Amino acid sequence: MNAIEIRNLSKNFGEKQAVNGLNMTVPMGAIYGFIGENGSGKSTTEKMICGLIHPSGGQIKLFGKDHTDADVRAKVGVLIETPGCFQNYSVWNNLMLQAANLSIQNAETEVRKVLKTVRMEGAASNKYKNCSLGMKQRIGIAMALLGDPTLLVLDEPINGLDADGMRIMREVLVDITKNYGCTVVVSSHILGELEKIATHYGIIRGGRMIKEMTAEELETSCRTYVALQTRDMSRTKALLACKYSRVEEDESGYIRVYDAESPEGIVTYLYENGILVSEIKTAKIGLEEYYIDLMKEKEGR
Repeated sequence: MNAIEIRNLSKNFGEKQAVNGLNMTVPMGAIYGFIGENGSGKSTTEKMICGLIHPSGGQIKLFGKDHTDADVRAKVGVLIETPGCFQNYSVWNNLMLQAANLSIQNAETEVRKVLKTVRMEGAASNKYKNCSLGMKQRIGIAMALLGDPTLLVLDEPINGLDADGMRIMREVLVDITKNYGCTVVVSSHILGELEKIATHYGIIRGGRMIKEMTAEELETSCRTYVALQTRDMSRTKALLACKYSRVEEDESGYIRVYDAESPEGIVTYLYENGILVSEIKTAKIGLEEYYIDLMKEKEGR
């Protein structure tokens, strides 16, 4: 059984079609990275999954049941946009209010549990308004975890965080899947961070799902390249372009050669043409570059 199965989902806002025939499958226990540019339909899809807005057409199943089923709804935790907290209340009191709203038994025990999960035990007495952005995002996740959900839907939880905040958030999300047995759907524009934790990916464009894959499939699909530097980069690039089908210079000042037989072959070829290689390495493109290449392919560029 999958945590989420979506078929032919659509959503119209007046004449604008935000989601158009979208299909999506999220296995149980996955950290599902939901990727797409602004306006692609990510947040609209997440809101429909959570029941915050109603679809114009199509079907959403959660754990094999219709997403409107009351029992299923109780299994979903949500953080979309910002946490609904009282600014002058402490972190503890905000969570206790949410626990009361959910009629949770042993509320104090449950609040302590979620605070520990999101690394906020020492900040329980802080007023919400005095918390950093990263802390507020973790408070929102703690609120979403109350009631022991089996599906957590998070919209851009790592955007705007500093390096340490992103590290903590990664650890929290991985812990949630391990310790809560929770499936997590997380959208983000910071693809390098998403790549470190996601087990599955869905790439959406123009309201349609254009690619779903596992982390292993992404690894297989990402192209290997040889990166190098010489003293005469312009001549080097021109020479390599005569022999290899894709040669380009990256932002770091390296020339990349894709689908080369071996680094040794490149070094030999350049040496025979009077160019010495000062630095060379083999690497593989990551999620961000894969995504950019896929978007260019869809645009026919």
